[in-house]
Amino acid sequence: MKKKDLLTVIVPCYNEEAVLPETIKELSQVMINLIESSQINTQSKLLFVDDGSKDKTWNLIQEYSKSNNLVTGIKFSRNYGHQNALLAGMTTAVQYSDMIITIDADLQDDINAIYEMVAKYYEGIDVIYGVRNNRKTDTVFKRRTALAFYGLMSKLGVDIIPNSADYRLMSKRATEGLLSFKERNLFLRGMVPLVGYPSAKVYYARKERFAGESKYPLKKMIKFALDGITSFSTVPIKLITNLGLVIVFIGICLFIYAIVRKIEGQVTVGWTSLMASMWLIGGIQLICLSVIGEYIGKIFTEVKQRPRFMIEEDIYSDKFKC
Repeated sequence: MKKKDLLTVIVPCYNEEAVLPETIKELSQVMINLIESSQINTQSKLLFVDDGSKDKTWNLIQEYSKSNNLVTGIKFSRNYGHQNALLAGMTTAVQYSDMIITIDADLQDDINAIYEMVAKYYEGIDVIYGVRNNRKTDTVFKRRTALAFYGLMSKLGVDIIPNSADYRLMSKRATEGLLSFKERNLFLRGMVPLVGYPSAKVYYARKERFAGESKYPLKKMIKFALDGITSFSTVPIKLITNLGLVIVFIGICLFIYAIVRKIEGQVTVGWTSLMASMWLIGGIQLICLSVIGEYIGKIFTEVKQRPRFMIEEDIYSDKFKC
């Protein structure tokens, strides 16, 4: 059995000034408990990734890093997004860590699940997913749309763990495997299962947000869902082909109908259906073009090969170099 492996807990932060002191306090206590019970290395760290926050998030990280040896951080040069913040944390931490846990700063994910994750890691499990056992804290709308999303992703052939977000533990080799994926359009919930290696689940009850506001309003949730679908499946493109065939069939039927009405001498009949068909086909064409455009946009992003993030300051690496 492995003993005292180094753990880094990665916490992406965007304008988390209100919740950060409590997050640091609670996560620090978990780390101290694990260190005192000889389950993790004494050099284990909390790595807070400041994703271009506009409040005092980075100032707080700097202040706590001076008084709390567990606290470290990296600061982005600007806002790059939640998924890139997670990726930057893993890229930085994997050099020194044997295992990595990612968790959001809002304290909605039960931090006590970390104990069970670490225990499963020592059983030889490389990827341990934190999975919600209920959605009581969600609104009815969010609950239903989330279930619909996971159902849709499953039907599209995407291997994704239902009711799991970005709360997970990954071993060093699993993290290195994930980092070998070079795409810019990130959807980590779908990418992690592609890594393989032994995996397990830890169930927990999700809590209400401790403080601050959600960083995922409806608009961002819809964009996130679309990114997940278009990054992992070409089924929408295939559906467009099938839709085109259906429209062609309907068009042939309408053509035959028009010829029959012409022979019968009732050429003025059908004006309403003709206009309705024109609007319907026009709308379908616009939808199809937008779906194709989404895929082309992703190709455009990938071929430019721009950096996925820029790190302005790195307290984490500095602490290991000292």
